[in-house]
Amino acid sequence: MKFHQLALLISLSVLTLSCVDTLTDYGSGIQPVSDQIEIGADTFHLKTSTDSVVFIYSKPVSASGKDSFLLGRFYNEKYGSTYSDILAQVNCPKNFKFPANAVADSVCAVLYCQSWIGNQYDPLDINVYEMNKGTFNYSTLYKSNLDPLDYCDKSVQLGRGVFSGKDGLGNRTDSTALVIKLDAKLLKRFYDGQKYFNEDSTFTDFFKGIYVTTKFGSSAILNINQLDIEYYYHYTYTEAGTNKLDTVNNMILFPANKEVRQVNRFQHPDRNKFVTFRDSVDYVASPANFQTNIVLPLKRIQDSISADPVMKNKRQIINKAILRADVTELKDTVQGVPLVNYMLLIKASEADNFFKTNGLPSDTSTVAVLSQISSEEVGTTDVYKYYYLYDVSRIIANELKTKNYTNNGGTVKMVLIPVSVGTTTNSSGYSSISSVKHQYKMSAVTLRSGQVVDPKTVNTGNGDKVTEPMHLKLVYSGY
Repeated sequence: MKFHQLALLISLSVLTLSCVDTLTDYGSGIQPVSDQIEIGADTFHLKTSTDSVVFIYSKPVSASGKDSFLLGRFYNEKYGSTYSDILAQVNCPKNFKFPANAVADSVCAVLYCQSWIGNQYDPLDINVYEMNKGTFNYSTLYKSNLDPLDYCDKSVQLGRGVFSGKDGLGNRTDSTALVIKLDAKLLKRFYDGQKYFNEDSTFTDFFKGIYVTTKFGSSAILNINQLDIEYYYHYTYTEAGTNKLDTVNNMILFPANKEVRQVNRFQHPDRNKFVTFRDSVDYVASPANFQTNIVLPLKRIQDSISADPVMKNKRQIINKAILRADVTELKDTVQGVPLVNYMLLIKASEADNFFKTNGLPSDTSTVAVLSQISSEEVGTTDVYKYYYLYDVSRIIANELKTKNYTNNGGTVKMVLIPVSVGTTTNSSGYSSISSVKHQYKMSAVTLRSGQVVDPKTVNTGNGDKVTEPMHLKLVYSGY
């Protein structure tokens, strides 16, 4: 689709609002015809595919401390099974010393669960083991598919409990707290090891951490937003001026917090066995499950612009390049897996480094674009279509400028990755994105692919009967 008969005023307005490069506003009355700004547009169908994700970098506790661990096993008939468990160092109370006559009472692991995916009453057999073989280096990035046997041989079981996400019987003092009593040997060990309550390095050498996993259950994954070891003790003292003995009951905390390292491990043992791959759709699912690949046809884009006769001998500019990823098959979403809220579209070759270096789209606009899910009503039906919208004009402009695509078959491979987004607000009330990380929580979405399909074979499930494949709408200009 091409057009070249727009009024110059409209052309200048579009360019002023949307150009990647800044243009000088020329008066048409003093321009030769050959110097007038021309605008063109074209649409390109895209090649897409779905890949399994091997791993993500696991950094589940952020500076805000609001991210969750996942724990449990959950089967979704559309996206397969997800198993998740936790390996965590715990921090010590700095420079703490027990009172001289203190008596150790008990020690327990406490997992705080405020939400879950799946059956709220499904029992999970939660087991806590000591990491007795190895521990983590704080500055090292760890992959979500690591082998727990490198850190724990499961020979030292510290505790066990059976819980469901919801406290159906009302037995918990705190309905969000899953309390697992730990071995009495650990009680004495922590008391005798108080000399290590100084620097993290010495404490993690003394106690490397815990491995928390489940043995049965396949219908629920818990969002654990806090994990602590709680140590209870008491001591007595004589009130001044009396012979009366008073008893003080106390507790000290060994938290899995941002000052030490945790790794959430994810497995999807049957995803390629049960998931049905079809030409009409692509999948995105977290954590570390599926991602969608999108191939941008750079050579076709360049050839199309260059072949436009009115672009001859003109400086060519990409003004807008809108890629829309439409959500489909919403009715097939089962057991309450949330839709992906934020997705990052990024060059495949840059994705690993982006997450390793805590990249931000604002700093990497020539390789990555962020989008939040949006919606629009279908007519006046109270039925909504959902989609993600990306302006990839800067990415395309940079690729055409550097001509890197000539070494890659005339294309550049992009990937859609589910992410969590952190924001900060300054004193003026302005919010900005401060972090973009792999999404650790459960989420999923099915997208319309780049494949042209027969409308009779597609059930979009959201009232949208259109089966137009994923495509790129391009606006370009020359002057």
